[in-house]
Amino acid sequence: MVDLDWWRRRGANVVTADVRWYLDGRSGRAAYEQGHLPGAVFVDLDRWLAGHGNPREGRHPLPDPAVFADGMAQRGIGDQDTVVAYDDAGGVIAARLVWMLRVTGHDAALLDGGLGVYDGPLETETSSTTGGRPRAAFTARPWPADRLADMDAAADLANTVLDARNADRYRGERDPVDPRPGHIPGARNLPCRENLDADGRFVPVSMLRQRFADVGVTSAANVVSYCGSGVTACHNLLALELAGLGHGRLYPGSWSQYSQDPGRPVATGSAPA
Repeated sequence: MVDLDWWRRRGANVVTADVRWYLDGRSGRAAYEQGHLPGAVFVDLDRWLAGHGNPREGRHPLPDPAVFADGMAQRGIGDQDTVVAYDDAGGVIAARLVWMLRVTGHDAALLDGGLGVYDGPLETETSSTTGGRPRAAFTARPWPADRLADMDAAADLANTVLDARNADRYRGERDPVDPRPGHIPGARNLPCRENLDADGRFVPVSMLRQRFADVGVTSAANVVSYCGSGVTACHNLLALELAGLGHGRLYPGSWSQYSQDPGRPVATGSAPA
């Protein structure tokens, strides 16, 4: 995580990535074109940060590494670049790009507070999403198995499974996009948006550590993070790192995959099981 002052000092030496995306179907690219941070490139979550080969894998499974590499190269992001990513939701969407870059050995961070803390003039863009950057060399690397969890691991009560969705979706009161409401039995609810203060910045590290402790997490060992489709779950994983608790694992298929399987049990209500 970096703050706005750091970004202003180092902006010319990093690639700034706009990763806006909306569950309600609004266009992230349109939002980018209406105004974005100076020099920012637009990274399309659906095109470059998610796969589309098998609907049974969920709504946003990880893309083939070659697809991800091509997307980064097209945006002018190279192997040696430092990326600072932002959105207009406190980083809960941009966290997906940061997590993907970090687990493949690249230098990346969230801009704390994102677009909401920027107080300067925005750039507008109508023809390009590359920020004027030429194509770069970005090497495709496999997703590291030790940073991923599958459906069986997410259902294993030996793991500490964290659900990053808002509490109402966790409890099963509503689910606007997935086949069944509820949560994975045994999962503890840790809404990722509550990692943030009223300005969309991360709460202090001491508060993050307490949030994790409240759901039984004092170390990232055996932690599996999921959400609706494996996007906002990355925000909890970055929060784990920021809190000094280590690296957890992402369940990429998340609820959008799990809830498709009629043989899998579903829990509702505020209790894990």
